[in-house]
Amino acid sequence: MKMVRYISAVVLILGFGVLAFADAAAQVTREDAIPDVFSGVGITERLGTGIPTDLTFVNESGEEVALASFFESDRPVILNFVYHNCPMLCSLLLEGFTKSLRDMEWTPGNEFDVLTVSFSATETADLARRQKARYLDILNKPDATKGWHFLTGSEENIFALAEATGFGFKWIEESKEYAHPTALIFLDEEGTITRYIHGMNYPPGDVRKALVEASEGRVGTTIDRIFLYCYRYDADANSYVLQATKLMRLGGLLTLLVVCVGLLIFWRRERRHQRDRISGTGESNSLITN
Repeated sequence: MKMVRYISAVVLILGFGVLAFADAAAQVTREDAIPDVFSGVGITERLGTGIPTDLTFVNESGEEVALASFFESDRPVILNFVYHNCPMLCSLLLEGFTKSLRDMEWTPGNEFDVLTVSFSATETADLARRQKARYLDILNKPDATKGWHFLTGSEENIFALAEATGFGFKWIEESKEYAHPTALIFLDEEGTITRYIHGMNYPPGDVRKALVEASEGRVGTTIDRIFLYCYRYDADANSYVLQATKLMRLGGLLTLLVVCVGLLIFWRRERRHQRDRISGTGESNSLITN
């Protein structure tokens, strides 16, 4: 009986402990909830949706250009949103992205293009030009000049492009700055959204896979297409992860190929040996006849 009461007491104490922990966790969750001021800030993925390529912006040279002009080269496009007067986040995004581009073998303007669009309508082409010069200097790839475009535009067109890509941002009056997410948005040659990579860390391998995916294999080598077959994008991990099933299928196919090649070599060798034996028998009969 004492043992039963002891066990009951322990269970009761543990139960109160669990309830207390749950209440504390709920309290933390309530305290850590996103403030109302940030409502609407974030990214709503719109995979498979085309952007409005008839929108016009101003490039770093001060020329008005339509988005459609960046989709005439049959190359995939990487789109990112920034505002150049951002006190920290946008600089970190562009620095991280530039490092990824520097570590890649591919170069903007050759295998793909990049559109860096300011979502602040007050920023000018002169500022965009200075920013482009800064990041191209860090990139140190001369050909990228023709493939990395820094655009500014009107509030109407900025909001239209942001809405089409699911990019939600907001001006915070109290701090006099924008609240905004960070991501790379990958587009195919027609302006259709094919992939998002969120955050500020962009592994070159993931960027390359996303470009191969956006181009449907037209960009990259056969090895790139094989790798893309074996990998899939995991939204939770925000990265491309290896697919065991497809890897096993590929391994099985390679094994079958090796076996077939081995059998072909064996068959050709046996045929050659048979011809040699027949030839040797013919020569022997000839000698006997003589």
